[in-house]
Amino acid sequence: MTTLYLDRRDLTLTLEGQALAVYAGDERRGTVPLHLLERIVMLSAVSLKSSLLARLADAGVGIVAFGGQFQRKSAFVHGKGHNDGARRVGQYHRYQDAEWCRAWARRLVRGKVIRQQRLLRRALAERADLRHPLRQALERLSAAGARLRTEPALELDTLRGIEGAAAAAYFGAYTRLFAPALGFTGRNRRPPKDPVNAVLSLAYTLLHHEAVRACHSAGLDPIIGFYHRLDFGRESLASDLIEPLRPAVDDWVWGRFRARELRPEHFTQDGDACLLGKSGRAHFYAAWEAFARPRRRLLRRFVRALAVELARAVPAAPAPADNPDDAPPPF
Repeated sequence: MTTLYLDRRDLTLTLEGQALAVYAGDERRGTVPLHLLERIVMLSAVSLKSSLLARLADAGVGIVAFGGQFQRKSAFVHGKGHNDGARRVGQYHRYQDAEWCRAWARRLVRGKVIRQQRLLRRALAERADLRHPLRQALERLSAAGARLRTEPALELDTLRGIEGAAAAAYFGAYTRLFAPALGFTGRNRRPPKDPVNAVLSLAYTLLHHEAVRACHSAGLDPIIGFYHRLDFGRESLASDLIEPLRPAVDDWVWGRFRARELRPEHFTQDGDACLLGKSGRAHFYAAWEAFARPRRRLLRRFVRALAVELARAVPAAPAPADNPDDAPPPF
């Protein structure tokens, strides 16, 4: 399956038979058969008719559109959803099950901490000059992992506290892996203020979209999570799902800067915002597709299995009353 990245102004999309055609002015720049197209990422002004948008959604093509100042806004089209309502009913039922939510959250946080440890251990093997800060961070992550392994009844707020402390220790070491000239001293966003945070934010956003799309296609509500709190407009289940995958993104981002595929000259500063320029985006998306493909498959498999499990959690309907006069009124 193909991902189409559109990063040129004034493009027009049209449907020609069973293929999507891309035009720049009157010049046709290429076509992609619909049956091979999985998603479209729009980073510039793109024109298309509403009928084509509906056709793409019907074909299951996901669309990610970035816009607004510094591309801070994003919109998604997810395509067809799953029709089994029992999956969402089971999801809402499990949301009310405190024990199930604790077990789910513990599994997510433990997976994230284990992957953070793996990244820092590999960094320790490559960066002997950072032995002290990396070992300190690994000790704190080990302590967090021990609590998660030996204390199965941790409450959600306690789990969030453990995750926050682990993240502080992890990022304190992770920032040291990058050249000081990049100005990466910690996580910041809205807007990201340095090149590393600009790339992390873009990568996290794209991965989050993959999780939202996986939920939608499996018949789950991406808004209703079990670890992240409900918040207006937040897709909490998608946030849950990508939590253990964030260290993989961090590792990938480190690799792009370490290999100098992304360099300071690929970025510009606009006030407080650090922006990834067009040449930098070309490097980013060429590498992102290879990284994202196996993570998409992983998310789809995991979410499908979760959906089946949640459908089994639907409470049995109460037996009908023996006497019709005892039944509740229909209104």
